Parts: sequence; structure tokens; C-alpha cells
Amino acid sequence: MTKHERITVDSDITPQFTACYLRIAGDECAFIEAHTAHALPKLLAALRTQGKKPEDVRWILVTHAHLDHAAGASALVAACPNAILLAHPRAARHLIDPEKLVQSATAVYGEERFRQLYGEIAPIPKERVRTLEDGESVPLGDATLTVFHTSGHANHHFIVDDPRLETVYTGDTFGVIYPALQKHGLFAIPSTSPTNFDAAAAKASIERVLSLGERYVCPTHFGPFENPPAIAPQLLRFVERAGAWVEEASRGDESLEQMTARLARAWENAIAEEAPAFGEAEKKHLALDVELNAQGLAFVANAQRAKRLAKT
Repeated sequence: MTKHERITVDSDITPQFTACYLRIAGDECAFIEAHTAHALPKLLAALRTQGKKPEDVRWILVTHAHLDHAAGASALVAACPNAILLAHPRAARHLIDPEKLVQSATAVYGEERFRQLYGEIAPIPKERVRTLEDGESVPLGDATLTVFHTSGHANHHFIVDDPRLETVYTGDTFGVIYPALQKHGLFAIPSTSPTNFDAAAAKASIERVLSLGERYVCPTHFGPFENPPAIAPQLLRFVERAGAWVEEASRGDESLEQMTARLARAWENAIAEEAPAFGEAEKKHLALDVELNAQGLAFVANAQRAKRLAKT
């Protein structure tokens, strides 16, 4: 009988913050997400623990090209000689030629800090990269993995449906659901980090996850969670708020810095409303997400304002 397993690999320096998933179907394996080059030893160790070798990896899937999901893809491809990287058509070119990604991230962090965070990001030979269209499937042993394009968080994002294990690997489409924040009841928050947040598309993508009818969602941040219909309402409430905030900010005259600071406060207030039992530990755990979410909404609002002004 074919062995089917899904293994969560805790890949980040911060525990239970960023996951990669090892999917085993008999003699074949796939990784969903690659995190950074620093995660490679953990991913290879997960293979060994399951009695598998790098040569057994057939596919490496990255849900999108943001660096906390795909910066380690080149190292993982190099380590798994038979693997093909599967990516959204808009993401693939940045993995084949990552120069722009590296330059933009280096400009933000500086070269030394960039290396500390992400390690080496090398070009991936184009013959080892395959793009997948919306609804396209690939075999894994006697299982089938199907991707669906889901914009909203990023316009180059897909999710991976795995009916054999009743699972959808959701990347950032179905928000972030940190185990450390579940002590006071279920808590999930969308990721609206720069630069492509679209509230209407985000809502449609959440609904698409639900439409698949699977028992589990596996967000990259972090781990498998059962009962997606119980998670979605809170996500949709946050997305609705975020869309309204963007619309309001785009019609104002604040500077980008002022806008970002006000949107961070809006996130903090909305989180307090949704999770009134949260204390300082939970707030600290969410501090980076609040910062990035505010930056993302401010970026979109500022772009919308500039476009509107250009028309007048």
C-alpha cells in the first residue's frame, strides 16, 4: 500500500513561524515552500528522518516569490538533482533570474543583513523550472497535486490542492495562523504586506480555498489547521476592514509615513477587537505582521492616490 504523508518542517529561526511541507507519496516526494537557504539543512534532515534521499524529490513548489517562501529555492533545487521547481508564471522569471529580487532586498537590508536573513540566492536553470497555469495538475506517486491561482496577497500566488490528504497548502492566501496565538480561541489574520494587496481578490481567493472542500489548510505561517470554514469569517472581516482603510487613505493627503503609522494603529485596534484577551506576549508576536501589513496597505493606497491625481 502506498505511503502518503505530510510532514511540517519548522524552517525559521523563530519557532513555529514559517513552515515548509514535505509531501511523501510512495517512492516520490515533493516540497511545498523552500523558505531561505538557511532552511536547507532542516529540509534535508526531514527527508533522512523519513528514510528518503534528495534524489527522491520530484517536485519543489513555491506558492509565490516572496523571499520567506522562495529565497531557498535555488539551494533546494541544487541539492535535489531530480527535482523540478513548479511556480506561478509570474513568479518563475524571478527564480530563474533573481537579480532584481536580490537588488531590491539588498537595498532595504544592506548586503550583510540580507545574507544573514536569506543566504545565497542563485539563478535556477530554466530547464529545471516549470510554470503551472490555473487548475493545472502534476502527479506525485499515485496522488495528484493541483494548483489554483489566488491573487490578493500577491499577483503571482497559487495554492496547492492535495485531495489525497484532504489538504490545501495555502501559502499566504488564507492568512497567517500562528500556534502561539491560539490559546484564547482561534485567531487568523491576513497578510497584506507590500506590494500587491487587493481586498476584492483576497476575498475571492479565500472563497476559492473554501470551495475546494478540504479538511485541512496548511498556511506557510504556520502548520496544518482543521476546519477551514471556521477560520475564514475572521479573515474576511479583516480583509473587509483593510479594503476600507485603503480606500479612505487613498483619498487623504497624509504622507506615506503618516499613512503607515495610522494604518498600524488601525491594525492594532482591529486585532484588539477580534482578540480582546491578547496580552503583551501575543502583541509582540504580531508586531512584525502589523508593521508589514501597514506598510503594504499604505503602499497600495499611495499608488491609488497617485493614479487618481494623475487623471485630474
